[in-house]
Amino acid sequence: MAELRIRRAGRADWATIWPVWHEIVAAGDTFAYDPDTSFDEGERMWFGPEPEETWVAGSDDGVLLGTYHLGPNHGGPGSHIANASYMVAPTARGRGVGRAMVEHSLDRTADLGYEGLQFNAVAATNRSAIKLYHDVGFATVGVIPRGFRHPSEGLVDLLIMYHGVSRSQ
Repeated sequence: MAELRIRRAGRADWATIWPVWHEIVAAGDTFAYDPDTSFDEGERMWFGPEPEETWVAGSDDGVLLGTYHLGPNHGGPGSHIANASYMVAPTARGRGVGRAMVEHSLDRTADLGYEGLQFNAVAATNRSAIKLYHDVGFATVGVIPRGFRHPSEGLVDLLIMYHGVSRSQ
C-alpha cells in the first residue's frame, strides 16, 4: 500500500467520500443510518456544524481509503466527551487504515480538549471494529440488548464503548 495520509476534509471532498459512505450505509450492517440516505442528507450528517470535524485517509496517489467524523457526543454539560464514526473503503480493509484513523482521532480528541471518546452504537456483529477498539484501549461500558437490526443476523446487541483521554500537562 502507498503511504497513508490523513487530512482534514472539506465539503468539496464529499463527492469522493460519498461512494464509500453510501456503500457502507446502504449495506445496513454497521451504522444505524437509514440505508436510503440521500447524497445531500449524507453530506449534512457527515459534515456537521462546528466544532465537528471530518477527516479523510488516502494513499499518497490520491485514492480515498477511509473517512471519519469527530465532534462532541452531546451539547451543553456533555460536550466535554467526543464521539466519532469511521468508515474504511471495502477495498482497504485489513490494511491498517481503521487503526490509523482511530489513533488519529484519539490524538485529535486530546488536542481539542475532550475528556474522552464515546461510541454510542457499535453493532456487536462488527467484530473487527470491536477488536480494534479494545486493542487501542476502549472499554465496553454498556450493552443495548437487541438494539440493532442487522440485515442477515436479525436483532443484535449494540455496544457503548469509551476511551478516556489523558493529556500531558
